[in-house]
Amino acid sequence: MPALPRTPAPSPSSAQPTRWWRTNPARVGAIVPVPLLGALDERVGFVALVAALVMLWRGNPWPKGGKIFATIAAMALLGAVIPNPSTSETGTAAPAGKDARPARTVPSFGASTPTASPTARTEKMTDFLGERLDIAFSRSRKRGYEVASHDASGERRDVSARSLWKVCFQQPAPGTVVENSAEFGVEFGVVRTAEPCPAREGEAVPWPKMPDLIGKTWPTARAAVVALGVPERRVHPEAAYANDLLPDAGEYDDWRVCRQDPAKDAEVREDTWLVTLSLSSPENGCPDSDRGQAVYLPDRDGDGDPDYHDPYPRDRNRDTTFPHGRPHTGSGDSGSSSDGDSDHRGWSPCRHTRWC
Repeated sequence: MPALPRTPAPSPSSAQPTRWWRTNPARVGAIVPVPLLGALDERVGFVALVAALVMLWRGNPWPKGGKIFATIAAMALLGAVIPNPSTSETGTAAPAGKDARPARTVPSFGASTPTASPTARTEKMTDFLGERLDIAFSRSRKRGYEVASHDASGERRDVSARSLWKVCFQQPAPGTVVENSAEFGVEFGVVRTAEPCPAREGEAVPWPKMPDLIGKTWPTARAAVVALGVPERRVHPEAAYANDLLPDAGEYDDWRVCRQDPAKDAEVREDTWLVTLSLSSPENGCPDSDRGQAVYLPDRDGDGDPDYHDPYPRDRNRDTTFPHGRPHTGSGDSGSSSDGDSDHRGWSPCRHTRWC
């Protein structure tokens, strides 16, 4: 009986490729951001840990011991960067019972400074005002303080991602003699890093307001806007008249502001991306405010070049850009001027070159 032919084994190249999230680099890479995200926000770090554990255990050919080791390592990395649950920032007292520890005290704003006992070690409170919250939090924890924080403005925002906030108020105040014990806490009133601090706790963020720039020269107006904290690249000049153009940079320093956006007394917030100043030359002055923004300078020949800098104000065919006439290939007298002080046919490549 003849032997049956053997079915060739499938080549490695024909096998289905492994999906990227089931590769070893992807599994290891899922563990790396766990402590980084946990340092920014505990909740984000926990979500990253859950995602890493799913990738470690689902469809992973590793031995069970390797999976357990990687799981413990990921949990240890996250636990190293978040506060101990028993000393959380919320200030919640421990459950009452036989072995219950005394509750931590976090002073509230306006409360009296805690009195140090004769046997406790005392020290002066560090000044954290103006520092980023993540730095103030880390330094306070190293000194053994419990830390709480809240939005110092009247918006009552949730304070998360400490690196995006800065300290405006602290209690106890800087320089206050305090008792350094396991029950002592410090509380920070914070706002976003790009925001100015309010004058008092709970007030609105005092954003700077746009000054009145109408009539000021371009360099003076630009400097006033930059002084509010707006980057110079976000201060944009434009011509106040619809048919006018700004000259080259440095040649309109004597031009004055006719319109401004934002308007006077408008808040200049961190999301104010552009400040526009409409300028006009001294000889033209500003357009009447009741005429709107589409105001045109006199242009007798209608060539789009205002008369004040058009060398041929009565010749539609010649302007600043084309002093010898606009190039055209048509015939006829379409480029003639109203009073005959120009070449009636203008510049033509057939008459002025050898192209034709």
